[in-house]
Amino acid sequence: MLLETYQAKGLLTVTLVNGQTSTAGVYAYRGDLVLKEGALREGSTTDRKPPEALFIHAALIIENDQIKFINGLLPTLDLLPVFVEKYKHDIAPDCATLIYVENIGKGMQVELDGVMYKLLPFKEGLVWNVLLEELYIEKYELKNQTAEDKVAIAYAAAKTYNPKTPVVSYAEAESNTITVVKEAAVGAI
Repeated sequence: MLLETYQAKGLLTVTLVNGQTSTAGVYAYRGDLVLKEGALREGSTTDRKPPEALFIHAALIIENDQIKFINGLLPTLDLLPVFVEKYKHDIAPDCATLIYVENIGKGMQVELDGVMYKLLPFKEGLVWNVLLEELYIEKYELKNQTAEDKVAIAYAAAKTYNPKTPVVSYAEAESNTITVVKEAAVGAI
């Protein structure tokens, strides 16, 4: 199974959900997905330093060992090709994508390796909550559902989600990046 393979390779971290949905053969994952592994520690062939880059708060649906749904947060747009290169053999051609990117100024769609990636700017909040709001999923729709089935509900909504954003080349998308300024907070809140 694909998620077990990722787990064995150390590509899943901060896992919140990892299991089968109520549909046989369909699996859901929520957590961070490693994009760039950390370097091996000195003298070790297996022990790695923390990852250098993550797909943060990712939500995946896996069916027939293919990624059918991907959602999450990329800190920078230049990590999108890194994700595509690392996972392209596992991404279904009809994969539903909804990816938040911190350093883009406007929503857009980019096709890479035959898959259309719907990119949305991210300002603040919890990625999962922002996704549910974007897909107009009400809390009552998730009530009494397993954590895995909640991801499946988001996937079902994402399949029909059609943002009114332009389809652009990756080079044009890069020209729409912005500088992200984060406020530093000090002390107890």
